[in-house]
Amino acid sequence: MNELLAPGERSGSNIAGIADYAALRQIERKLLWLSAWMIHHANNIRPNRDGLKVGGHQASCASAVTIMTALYFHVLRPQDRVAVKPHAGPVLHAINYMFGRQTVEKMARLRSLGGAQAYPSRSKDGSEIDFSTGSVGLGVAITSFAALVQDYLRAHGMVGQNRIASRHIAVAGDAELDEGNIYEALLEGWKHDIRDVWWVVDYNRQSLDSVMPDRLFGRFEGLFRDMGWNVVSLKYGKALEAAFRQPGGAALRAWIDDCPNSLYSALTFQGGAAWRQALVTDLGRSRGVRAIIDPMSDQALASLMTNLAGHDLPTLVEVFGKAAQSDQPTCFLTYTTKGANLPFAGHKDNHSGLMNAEQMEAFRRQMRIREGHEWDPFEGLDDPDGVARFIAGVPYATPLTPAGRMLEAPRIHVPATLPHTPFAGRRLSTQGGFGEILSEIGRGAGEAAELARHVVTMSPDVTVTTSLGPWVNRRGIFDRHTRNDVFRDSKLASAQRWGMSPEGQHIELGIAEQNLFLLLAAAGLAAPLYGARILPVGTVYDPFVNRGHDALVYGCYQDARFMLVATPSGISIAPEGGQHQSNNTPLLGMVQDGIAAFEPAYCDELLLLMRYGFDWMQRPEGSSIWFRLSTRAICQPDRRIEPADVIAGGHWVCPPERGTRIAIVYQGAVAPEAEAAHAALLEDVPGAGLLALTSPDRLFADWRVAQQARQSGRADATSHIERLLAPLAADASLVTVLDGHPGTHAWIGGVRGQRVQTLGVDRFGQSGDIPDLYRIYGIDADSILNACAAALLG
Repeated sequence: MNELLAPGERSGSNIAGIADYAALRQIERKLLWLSAWMIHHANNIRPNRDGLKVGGHQASCASAVTIMTALYFHVLRPQDRVAVKPHAGPVLHAINYMFGRQTVEKMARLRSLGGAQAYPSRSKDGSEIDFSTGSVGLGVAITSFAALVQDYLRAHGMVGQNRIASRHIAVAGDAELDEGNIYEALLEGWKHDIRDVWWVVDYNRQSLDSVMPDRLFGRFEGLFRDMGWNVVSLKYGKALEAAFRQPGGAALRAWIDDCPNSLYSALTFQGGAAWRQALVTDLGRSRGVRAIIDPMSDQALASLMTNLAGHDLPTLVEVFGKAAQSDQPTCFLTYTTKGANLPFAGHKDNHSGLMNAEQMEAFRRQMRIREGHEWDPFEGLDDPDGVARFIAGVPYATPLTPAGRMLEAPRIHVPATLPHTPFAGRRLSTQGGFGEILSEIGRGAGEAAELARHVVTMSPDVTVTTSLGPWVNRRGIFDRHTRNDVFRDSKLASAQRWGMSPEGQHIELGIAEQNLFLLLAAAGLAAPLYGARILPVGTVYDPFVNRGHDALVYGCYQDARFMLVATPSGISIAPEGGQHQSNNTPLLGMVQDGIAAFEPAYCDELLLLMRYGFDWMQRPEGSSIWFRLSTRAICQPDRRIEPADVIAGGHWVCPPERGTRIAIVYQGAVAPEAEAAHAALLEDVPGAGLLALTSPDRLFADWRVAQQARQSGRADATSHIERLLAPLAADASLVTVLDGHPGTHAWIGGVRGQRVQTLGVDRFGQSGDIPDLYRIYGIDADSILNACAAALLG
């Protein structure tokens, strides 16, 4: 295996850093054809049953072809991990096809069911995709956090110290640099002194709708340099550089440097005659300039004037090879032309443009592709056998595993019971219980030692206020460099011992929630990316899940495995007011794929669910875990509960008598109000039940599975919620309550066709104390009883 190849080394070669440019140019040509043909086939040849535009981005692919040729067929080693800009997805599919890792069938079904995805997807395209991309900017930023995770694994001895580090590369569209999460990640990377990251910016100066302002890119250079990055500006190719060395070349260079992006794009689209007219108009009196341009045909002049570094293989190979000798994070500002070598190159409207049939036919002739041979991997190339031999010898051609680029790691043993201090009889919040459980795991005693070693926590500047402090005091803060705790060294009193070292197991982030979710995603992919398993636990204020929700969706879409602890939640954090309260997160937990959402009311439930979560995160059929917790301290019961029911999403606190006409159903921190209302209700309805929901998400998902099974002929299929509700009368009413949006429970009435009175919080909150807020939002004991009365009368 070539996992330990040094930077730039070619597999099976005694000479490092020498590129076969003839082969690389043929590969570049082939990738341009395949990506363009793939999109054309999807839009113009494959039957279109619904009439929708299939889409694709031939111009965006064309601008990245040379960059990706240099990377994949010369620079990349097998262990390197790459995020490819969304709109260059077809180029990546074509690259994997040339390596024998993609099929014609999937490429021919681009953007259709079972085919290659529109944007690279780990979960849908398979093991050759390192990072999903599609939500612009997130694929770029995750490479930075993946590098941080690799640093953590190496510092903790979880990957071999002799193993050459993976380099994390993002091929980014320049418009992605408009995304704010890029700069949040850039700042966080500086704070953590990340290494082994490249961002290669395809600077084609066009976004979806327009040409980018000229002044903007100079600002980018300064931002990256200020964050400790090496910045390499790649503007001109070898041909233009040679022209600049001729008499008159300095004037030509100054003219191009001063040429507005919009004019440069327009001239590129218009071609050689337009270039000549513009140059003669402005520089016609310069003998040196005329000596350069006059002998050239219009075609040659157009080729020279668009000889940008991003389309010049010798320039890219040379610069990438030099950068590979250092682990400093590097940003390559790589000038390209959008739609390069296609008929709409440079046109400001080419983002979603497609070649028409006549243009495609001319392009086919230019590429020397015979009809019926469009998908042949070496069709139209000068030396097919030589190219095949070259591809077989590049480092990236060696797979990490026989199954592809996804590695495996053994599962971490989770004790049957997590260590904890007794809860019964104490006034404690679920957030406090979480902190205590994690602290006890942090002791690393007995059976929990292995679990403790593999847990890594992270938080966006809310470590103490989300109860991670005791864990951090035991396990320390991670930093690539040892940094002393100044307060401790000065013998100043502090409850927090915050020394930083490579041995620490907590990663402290700045207050940027998207960074938290991107780091959770990267850490949750450690097993398939690096062959080492960790159990990431991230804490965040529940209302601010919304601020990072895009990145949470992104992590789940990649099947990253992590434990999200969102606390404090609801209006139960009463004095904090509306902007620190939350109500929609229970619904988010239900609708979000790839994560199992729970809201336990008591710490005994939380203990069972955390144990389940650490195990579930590691199962092939598993997912991430989301806990919605509260700072409301309530008296912890002394009871026995059935773990399977808690995990399945609900259990009877007080089972109903068979045929009872009403039950109270509660979730989370409102347990005391539900219990008080239930005690009062029993005076009038002795058989009334009290049902605790720990996860509407799991209950609803299980019910859907049962419904689909019955529709498929399995008449005996049933779900946990159906079994829970079975003792009630067919016409029984349910009164549901939670410190969250009432829609979370509204679906329960559909299980058996029962009337449901849903209580919850459906408006922005305000400051107050719990009794006042529960009363005005209608989730106090009196409101629950009033709803019960209305249900019974109705």
